[in-house]
Amino acid sequence: MDHWPSVADLVDTRPWYQNRGILLVNLCVGLALLTSYTSGFDGSMSNGLQLVDGWQDFFHNPTGSTLGLLTNVQNIGGLIALPFAPLVTDGLGRRKAMFVGGMIMLGGVVLQVQSLDVSQFIIARGLIGFGIAFSVNAAPLLITEVAYPTQRSTITAMYNSMWYVGSIVSAWTTFGTFRMTGSTWSWRIPSALQALPSLLQCTLIWFCPESPRWLISKGKDQEAKEVLGKYHGNGDVNHPLVDYEFHEIKEAIEVEEELGHVSWLALFQTPGNRRRMRIIIALGFFCQWSGNGLVSYYINLILEGVGIEAAATKTLINGILQIFNFVMALTSALFVERIGRRKIFLASNAGMLLVFSIWTVTSALFQETASRVAGNITIVMIFLYYGFYDIAYTPLLVAYAVEILPFRIRAKGFAVLSITINIALIFNQYVTPIALDKIGWKYYLFYVGFLAFELGFIFLYLWETKGRTLEQTAVLFDGEPEADALFVEELSVQARRRESRKISSPERAIRVERRVEVYPSMKRPESQVTTSDVYEMKSWQNWEGASPRSREN
Repeated sequence: MDHWPSVADLVDTRPWYQNRGILLVNLCVGLALLTSYTSGFDGSMSNGLQLVDGWQDFFHNPTGSTLGLLTNVQNIGGLIALPFAPLVTDGLGRRKAMFVGGMIMLGGVVLQVQSLDVSQFIIARGLIGFGIAFSVNAAPLLITEVAYPTQRSTITAMYNSMWYVGSIVSAWTTFGTFRMTGSTWSWRIPSALQALPSLLQCTLIWFCPESPRWLISKGKDQEAKEVLGKYHGNGDVNHPLVDYEFHEIKEAIEVEEELGHVSWLALFQTPGNRRRMRIIIALGFFCQWSGNGLVSYYINLILEGVGIEAAATKTLINGILQIFNFVMALTSALFVERIGRRKIFLASNAGMLLVFSIWTVTSALFQETASRVAGNITIVMIFLYYGFYDIAYTPLLVAYAVEILPFRIRAKGFAVLSITINIALIFNQYVTPIALDKIGWKYYLFYVGFLAFELGFIFLYLWETKGRTLEQTAVLFDGEPEADALFVEELSVQARRRESRKISSPERAIRVERRVEVYPSMKRPESQVTTSDVYEMKSWQNWEGASPRSREN
């Protein structure tokens, strides 16, 4: 062997469905993807119900602040839960956190279905938001930590894309039930269907593996290796890929644990973590303050603003838009690893800025001149705008945030993203209906300016992470001298010990000579060891520690 092994050397290159382990783990990942489906169904349902006459009549045509509260209370519930969600995710594990969230959501759905007045409906919506915060904090982490290495980026990108599957089902459900005039089931049926994914998750999650990274962090090394062997080694715990992943994860977690207890302040204590938080907080605001909230939560007002009044037409446009969104997001998710994150984000933000500017102009023309042509162009612009939004902020929002966070702060860091999103949503959903009522199309100018700011920020601060494992991505953000400092020191000491060790066999001499050749750090002072050297040393350690059978494979 004339080079040290990497993940690319060890993975199964056959189609994923021909490997039983990958097939099984993808089925489990599919169950976790339902969390995003649930979020999409719920978000779209609160929007779609506004188009249902039965819901409007039952709750006495809510407007202004009342409508804002009905739409927004779920996010308030989620915001209350988010400080506690990482404690459950890290303390009890990813699976149990999803179970806890699912059970709370089921209780909220029951209350929502049998609501008799606005106050009950608001409480139910808040309870659903409280529960979904636990599931949303845990599910993406479980997906990215158990997915097969070559599929991690694509599957994690698909997570947020599943939001639109739930949105599609919800939109077309309300398109069908709005015709049930004179019956409260026109809005109770969509409410009841919201329980199905949570019920499936609470029942089947126990048949899925726990995150091997979480297991190793709790000292359950053998259980973690069995999980990796079953799902990544196709049943072989001695598979070289299993050895490589196990050692890389364990070494990274050991280094992180030496840094002590992880508090919320740890998210901002090092330059690397501050770089991460800068991006994560920005993305949390960008994904809601790019103008998408106008249609996502107040499509009824937007369509009426360009002259579309018929409920059938509005629900049809909403349903078609959700299908279009899903196709665009899923297509982008499939090419994330090939194109790269940075290029996709830049294309997305540049496209949104251009299209939203045209959308603003056509909306202004319609409201000032009642031009039918301007109204029709606005509908086209809405679809084009969402096409650009979908290629980045749907598949990559969660995927990018999760992969740039090292294990020890992953749950808390992801909670910061969720908190930021909820804060942005609360602002959007309270301010938007009031602003549209007071100043109409002029409110769009705020988003035009903010989109220009977003494009500049992405160009300056968003880094490419294509082709890296989770542990390697963590090192990228920590920079050269501070990255894995403890680990660098530990490996340098080990390397010096090996150099000074007496060689007793020709085979051992050859191995050490080769290691000195591929370890630049073994020929340099410890202070000059770089991040690249760390991963060269880690790769050699994993190869050297592998069993003879694993090396032969």
